[in-house]
Amino acid sequence: MSKIKVKQIRSVIDRPKDQKLTIEALGLGRPNWEKIHNDTPQIRGMINKVIHLVTVEEIKKASKG
Repeated sequence: MSKIKVKQIRSVIDRPKDQKLTIEALGLGRPNWEKIHNDTPQIRGMINKVIHLVTVEEIKKASKG
């Protein structure tokens, strides 16, 4: 399963409560905090709700060989 890195880039001050709770559910809380998650539809849905507050980066697997 692929992984994604979610980084909070904006504060949740003066944001609706549902967006604050979504940021908390993603494991974030302050600008510049990062969290690695599995790339699932549930996580993507939460990211879409707060896309204006976060950046998303896909993590590529290192190939052995």
